Amino acid sequence: MTQPATVSEQPALSGVARVDRRTKRLISRLHPGDIAIIDHEDLDPVAAETLAAAQPAAVVNAAASMTGRYPNVGPLLLTAAGIPLIDGAGPAVMDIEEGSAITIRDGRVCVGDHEVAAGERQTHDGLQERITTARLTMGAELERFAENTLRYIQSEGHLLIDEPDVPEVPGVDFRGRHVLIVVRGLGYKDDLQMLRRSGYIAEQKPVLIAVDGGADALLEVGRTPDVIIGDMDSVSERALRCGARLIVHGYRDGRAPGAARLDDLGLEYEVYGSEGTSEDIAMLLAYQKGCELIVAVGTHNSMVEFLDKGRAGMASTFLVRMKVGMMLVDAKGVSRLYRSTVRTRDLLLLVLAAVFTLAVIVLVSEPIRLVIRTNWVFFTS
Repeated sequence: MTQPATVSEQPALSGVARVDRRTKRLISRLHPGDIAIIDHEDLDPVAAETLAAAQPAAVVNAAASMTGRYPNVGPLLLTAAGIPLIDGAGPAVMDIEEGSAITIRDGRVCVGDHEVAAGERQTHDGLQERITTARLTMGAELERFAENTLRYIQSEGHLLIDEPDVPEVPGVDFRGRHVLIVVRGLGYKDDLQMLRRSGYIAEQKPVLIAVDGGADALLEVGRTPDVIIGDMDSVSERALRCGARLIVHGYRDGRAPGAARLDDLGLEYEVYGSEGTSEDIAMLLAYQKGCELIVAVGTHNSMVEFLDKGRAGMASTFLVRMKVGMMLVDAKGVSRLYRSTVRTRDLLLLVLAAVFTLAVIVLVSEPIRLVIRTNWVFFTS
């Protein structure tokens, strides 16, 4: 009986190297069959989903895709999609030149015959075991996260009582309208599609605010964002040029690193300085402009999601949601809560009802009976 191949017996993998320390920046250059080389500790689910959708031959991570600090499911999404994951390859792998032809054998990364780096090839079962262990030992991480959140709440408490100086958004009327905020978070595409299919967007015509890559998600479903907020590093140029008002998320001291890209593109923008997240300031903007309801898709509001984004606490998010809570509807997970399906029995009943209705019309309508009799005589004569 033939035994299944172990990880160490897997065939060699070859492809063109695509190298970038920023995973979301790499995606635009990654094609099916390429080998993605990243430096992304605790690979988050959104980045993993995007990598998997690009169908690379393999992913090589200079860092640990799962440190074990918390139950991070991102790497599982890659192995579940059948994409080999070489983990902990070390900083030297980032020195591989973009476009080089590389080969991976048993976790060893080679350019030609020269071994550049070596890592551990992860297995799906092995990652699942590590997640189980992380769930059992994450108490200390939870305590640190809570302490950081409480500490920063003291310095950011002004978000609750102050009237923030939000930027002007010419041409966009918020007052008395619904606002749909789209964030590139876990499950955001499915939830956005559900809102579109339900008719909510077409009927309510909400103001559409995209947070960074959420702009491209809106364009994919045929909608143009009214406002794009963020550091502008994960938005396509097409989205930036779609006509939306651009607001760069900066720091309170005036620095706004994301503005450099817009300057290079010659695009106009406003800067909103805040220590919170970009989705936080999107909610504050909608609230201060007098909207009636805020519907949020893909937002981050759990400890695991914040750890996925590399944040040590969620003070601003906690405070902002306290402030806007009366008008906030979080649509996260709505696609899993409600899945529209048509059962065979329901379809059969619909057909029978239509046949019954047609029969009744024929019985009570003399003109229709006359047409039927005339056609019957014509075809049988």
